[in-house]
Amino acid sequence: MDAGVSLSQFDGQSKLLVRSLLCGVSGARRALGVFHRQQRANPGVSLSSFIDSLCRDEITCPDTKAQPVTVKPLVCLFPPLFKQNLLSFIYLVYPVLPRATVLHLLKCLSQDPHPSPWVSALVRQLERNLGAQSQEPLHTPLFSQRLKELSQHLVGGDETGGWAKCFSDQGVESGSQSGSSEPGTQRKRKASFVTQDLDGREPRQQSKRIKMDICDSECLEAEEQSAKDEISGSLERDAPAETPAEELQPASDSRCDILPEHIQAAVLQIKELLESQTDWDQSSMDVFKVLSGCDPGQVEVLCSMLCLPDLPEQHLPKLCSSILAPTSDLSYSTATTFIRSLLLKKVLSLLEPASRCLVTAVTSLCGRWPRPMCHALIGPVLEDKNIGNPQAELLNRLIEGGLDSHYRLLVLQITFRIEWSEAVLSIIHSVLDSKPDLSDELFTQFIEQLVSQGPQFTKSVKFAKMMLTVLTKYSSYVTAAHKHSLHSCLMLNETFLKKSVQGALKRITHS
Repeated sequence: MDAGVSLSQFDGQSKLLVRSLLCGVSGARRALGVFHRQQRANPGVSLSSFIDSLCRDEITCPDTKAQPVTVKPLVCLFPPLFKQNLLSFIYLVYPVLPRATVLHLLKCLSQDPHPSPWVSALVRQLERNLGAQSQEPLHTPLFSQRLKELSQHLVGGDETGGWAKCFSDQGVESGSQSGSSEPGTQRKRKASFVTQDLDGREPRQQSKRIKMDICDSECLEAEEQSAKDEISGSLERDAPAETPAEELQPASDSRCDILPEHIQAAVLQIKELLESQTDWDQSSMDVFKVLSGCDPGQVEVLCSMLCLPDLPEQHLPKLCSSILAPTSDLSYSTATTFIRSLLLKKVLSLLEPASRCLVTAVTSLCGRWPRPMCHALIGPVLEDKNIGNPQAELLNRLIEGGLDSHYRLLVLQITFRIEWSEAVLSIIHSVLDSKPDLSDELFTQFIEQLVSQGPQFTKSVKFAKMMLTVLTKYSSYVTAAHKHSLHSCLMLNETFLKKSVQGALKRITHS
């Protein structure tokens, strides 16, 4: 079965449970952790819709033309390990579920033509717990026969006591009672096995193995019952009790403790979405609304826990479209923190032109939050000493297509406090080419910077082009004092554009 296709039939919260149950042998524990977090985020959450979706009939196409088209419950199309994890999860939470809902799920699972022994045993155990039936044994006939043969071999002769009696076809009830017999009886039984044929080496080894197996079985049963009691109690109280899934989290996730419970629950849901390969529906995207209620410190922790700085770039457009939903309204400080966490590391590490996904993410966020973009991304990139052509090309695209005049002036002001480089020159040139509304004071500050940093660009064609742009597009701003300073700066220029710049400077006259 293609799990990705079937996931489209589940809502957002149910998808998280399905993905957890598909996560190998730890699926039941993961699902329990997801369910607890969903309960803390929404105390009224229910598993009914999740189970209803699993019980919905699905048309299955045959592998060969000779086989007919069949209709089966969706749960039967999942792999055996998923069904085993599902029943283990239901076994832990069934006390808080409607009895009819669980029985309906078990009935659907019974329609599987090739059930695994584990699934069959779990189905029967749940049916017993719910009082649906108690006559059918948990084990298969083959298993019962093999275990009786083993018991007879260990006890010796044709004696049919001990285990053989527990697994006889007529002893189902007594077998279930023997599992809860007094500890003294169990110790006597173990002692009878261990003391058989003490003079033989092989029987001694077998008896030791039997004793260890019995002890292991008792420990597992005790742990299972303890876990069931603890989890059932926590679910009924709706308290944020510690679960096995939480115990498996790395120690570094302790920083999650500083976040409110609803944000902690959202972190897990967002992480599951980012790791999934399926399309996000509206209910899945709504989880990002949690950012609107976060302060900058919480956003920083959230982004760190989600590893957003290292998020693959192909996920950026989908993530940004969810963040930019009409219902999302981030404050200036929250948007600044989010943009810095998500994009700054990616942009600074560019060694080649930015990918289409990265460009889309940067431009879309810049369109919604231009001022935070200037302070969280554009400013730090300009101030970085290793800025190169890939970073300059990306910022030029923002300047040319995504920033209003006011914010282009802000970018220009940022360049006044940094040391210029070839990459920075190309960005300044893009700002000047866009003809923002410069004030006389701001133009004077720019000329002062141009003259002070000019000596290191005597052979730079980019610097000469920038001067030519200033003298042709901003000639009305040039005063006599500016002209004198520019003339001194131009005398040091050694490029082939020197005469063109000198000619443009001479054409500027003052009345």
